[in-house]
Amino acid sequence: MSAELSAPGPHDDRLDDVGRLVVRCPDRPGIVAVVSGLMADVGANIIDSQQHSSDPVGGTFTLRLEFFLADLTARRQQLEGALALLAQQWQFTWRLTEAAHRPRLAVFVSRTDHVLQELLYRVRAGDLRAEIAAVVSNHPDLEPVARGAGVPFHHVPVTPETKAEAEARALELIGDVDLVVLARYMQIVSADFCSRFPERLINIHHSFLPAFVGANPYRAAHDRGVKLIGATAHYVTPELDAGPIIEQEVARVDHRATVEDMRRIGRYVERQVLAQAVTWHVEDRVIVDGEKTIVFA
Repeated sequence: MSAELSAPGPHDDRLDDVGRLVVRCPDRPGIVAVVSGLMADVGANIIDSQQHSSDPVGGTFTLRLEFFLADLTARRQQLEGALALLAQQWQFTWRLTEAAHRPRLAVFVSRTDHVLQELLYRVRAGDLRAEIAAVVSNHPDLEPVARGAGVPFHHVPVTPETKAEAEARALELIGDVDLVVLARYMQIVSADFCSRFPERLINIHHSFLPAFVGANPYRAAHDRGVKLIGATAHYVTPELDAGPIIEQEVARVDHRATVEDMRRIGRYVERQVLAQAVTWHVEDRVIVDGEKTIVFA
């Protein structure tokens, strides 16, 4: 049985030559022209382009390109050298990735399995191009789910007295991963844990933030008589439930809905929202902009 679950990818041979470039800089005329010109000079064909300006006068410009370049891996160093020179001239930061690369994910869970099941399914189906390298939980309940998918499962109990030791053990177990996903992991991670994964730690909160933060939002929503419930996927920061929001969705309820009804409906929303946020992150579509995000969906 495989030690990691990875997306099969129906056109992997073509993806080997597809790259993604994200550029950020102070906005001014000519940025798209010079970056496009560089791509043309190296023989790259731009196949998708999205851009955003926070303000055309004194704002920040963000550009995301997907491009096709034959023998990309072999020519990457040449392209990076050209980008570095251009970045000095135009004062921009940049990130270059290859679409064929499958980021390694560690998924943290507690007792509920619906979000984990969705991630496992999407990887298996090829909808999420990633490798789930490990599932970590403070309870043993979901070991059969992970093991059944061929993913290593690590039970790391957590108590208030052992929290620091548990986090250290979890970090040791997951090793060098590209992204950590809190898939209904009912523990608050420490500031030190957050600092190890800047903009690489995603949580699903079972509430339409910023409303009803905390541990039991469906009860709070029911008691308030809301007509919409939702879920929010966001990057994790030391401030509880306050990180930059990536994706949100809602579902309508009415006065007949019990707390359990809301939880049941919410499970479907949570699955969609977290899986979508993780997919966008893996595809380099999410750019953190202060307390917000730019999402080139």
